[in-house]
Amino acid sequence: MGHGGNVLEELMADHREVEEFFGRIEAMTRGQELRDVVDEVTIELVRHSVAEEEYLYPAVREYLEGGDRLADKEIADHGRVEQLLKQLEKTHADDSQMMLLLQQLMDEVTAHVQDEENNLFPMLRQACSPEALDELGDKVRRAKAMAPTRPHPSAPDTPPANKLLAPGVGLVDRARDFITGRGRS
Repeated sequence: MGHGGNVLEELMADHREVEEFFGRIEAMTRGQELRDVVDEVTIELVRHSVAEEEYLYPAVREYLEGGDRLADKEIADHGRVEQLLKQLEKTHADDSQMMLLLQQLMDEVTAHVQDEENNLFPMLRQACSPEALDELGDKVRRAKAMAPTRPHPSAPDTPPANKLLAPGVGLVDRARDFITGRGRS
């Protein structure tokens, strides 16, 4: 969940972790093990998205020319992913729709990651001081630790509302996860 380094290093480490989950998913077909991996990737994607929405995209708006347009596009990407995660949460691992939804999720997330790493991150590296990137990395790690672990598509995705609500929702999600054992495979 927390990898260390500046914000770009932290988020790219998250990207690699999600790619590993996707590799595991592609090697599976159905069953409880698939459900467990889907739950794990959901937890990581939700935490990652919440942290980006709380800190990365406000920095994009502040530091980059055309930042509002860029941040809005990234948030829209997150919205599509979160809708897929919500559908997956309701889908049984043996349901014929599971693999179709997972493929849609992997395609959407892969395109988003490539766009961030090839376009957005290099622009931020140019526009921000190393100190600003380090500070953002610390904020993102703290946000991920408090973030929800389940998709909440109707939750606010921009400050200040997301920063106010996410920790409380995260607490409820983590309590549910603890009781059910979700995410501990």
